[in-house]
Amino acid sequence: MIMAGEGAGAVGPEAFFGFMGVACALVFANLGAAYGTAKSGVGIASMGVLKPDLIIKSVIPVVMAGILGIYGLIVSVILIQKSNIILSNNSS
Repeated sequence: MIMAGEGAGAVGPEAFFGFMGVACALVFANLGAAYGTAKSGVGIASMGVLKPDLIIKSVIPVVMAGILGIYGLIVSVILIQKSNIILSNNSS
């Protein structure tokens, strides 16, 4: 759990690294999903030429790559909910 101090200027490097961890979880999971989708798209195109009767079976890696992107989104939401950072400007 990331805890920040009170006040606007008291947020230290732990907040930065916490938010960067969340951003990295989201970015790298979606980059992996995009790469997997691209590679399996090439496989589907090649499968359409060589064995057209097996195209439906080659859609499974595209679905799995999409699930990887959704998993990265879920992990980043869970991480951001667990970080308990108090950002207030105390101007009231």
